[in-house]
Amino acid sequence: MGISPEIHRYIIAAAFVAVGILHFIKPQLFVRIVPDFVPYHLAMVYISGIAEILGGIGILLTQTRSLAAWGLILLLLAVFPANINMTVMSVKETGFTSLYSIVTILRLPLQFVLIYWVYWACLR
Repeated sequence: MGISPEIHRYIIAAAFVAVGILHFIKPQLFVRIVPDFVPYHLAMVYISGIAEILGGIGILLTQTRSLAAWGLILLLLAVFPANINMTVMSVKETGFTSLYSIVTILRLPLQFVLIYWVYWACLR
């Protein structure tokens, strides 16, 4: 018997709330990876941080779980260009074979694993 979807929701919620809070504590970490074509980098970091916090809390409540889960899935898709930008910047700055570049490259498909995880734990 595996871990229940409820436990998964708590793990997902904790992760999103923690990273959402980090958007306010260390916004420069996120501003740095926002692609140039996105306007108002700092505002977008704060908006995405709020969305992560609200989504994380929302998936814990039965009444808001579905809406919050779809919101998190859309957010994960919306920030994917920032993940790509982070990878491109890393490769340019540290080379293709640096540990940081390898981690950022491996992070790209992980985004789709996160999307499926939210779907599996909250919507199925």
